[in-house]
Amino acid sequence: MVEDNKAVNTVSSEETDANITENAAPVDVSENDGSSAEKPEKKSFWNENKVEIIVAILLGVTALLTAWASWIGSLHGGIQAINFTKSNNTSSQATSAYNLGLQMFLSDIMTWNTMMDYSFEMAMAESDGNQDKVDLINEKLKTYTEQNASDILMEGIKWMKDNDEDSPFKMPQITEKYFTDAEEKSEEARDLLKEGQNDNARGDAYNLVSVLYSLVLFLLGIVGIFKRLPNRIGVLSIALVILIGALIYMLTIPLPTGFNIWNYIGLR
Repeated sequence: MVEDNKAVNTVSSEETDANITENAAPVDVSENDGSSAEKPEKKSFWNENKVEIIVAILLGVTALLTAWASWIGSLHGGIQAINFTKSNNTSSQATSAYNLGLQMFLSDIMTWNTMMDYSFEMAMAESDGNQDKVDLINEKLKTYTEQNASDILMEGIKWMKDNDEDSPFKMPQITEKYFTDAEEKSEEARDLLKEGQNDNARGDAYNLVSVLYSLVLFLLGIVGIFKRLPNRIGVLSIALVILIGALIYMLTIPLPTGFNIWNYIGLR
């Protein structure tokens, strides 16, 4: 019995020492589930509310830009039609001026030939010593010249006398003088046609800008159908890139000739 009691006391003593050692061991704080050991998560800049606000702002801006591009494009189209009409009218005037110059040129040739005939008759009268006939022919020649010779022919005759030539049509560029008005009208018609073509190209460019803005509106409209935020941000980013690119391109396109916005709001 004594040995049994000693064995029981020995076991109890060992269990007590083990409990003391276990209780005295340091506690590993890292194994606890306390919130003090966790780092706080960083909040992302993007969230659904911000995306919706940005989409709403971009929708309004893009709608205004689309309206502006459509309006300026229509102005270019109107000016193009006006320039084409003016070009056609001016071309008709150039054709009339050319025909008139040709008629004047042919008329001056006939006038010069007739004047030469009068001069020949006057020379024959002088050789015969018939002064009355010389005076008569000289008077006819003077009257005929005043009534039929153009200013260009008179200029050529003066040049002929000053340079001791036998024909006024040897004067440099005398033929071009008959078609000066026609050439000026033709040049004006070409300028108007070119300006009309430029307006046509600019109007087409503004139409392209309107198409790009419509694409931006489409992308902004479908942002809300995506459930995940990264997908929304991706579509929004694509729309924003296209919007900026279209805006930069639009700013490089010249406005219509003589355009002044103050005229449309009654300030000028």
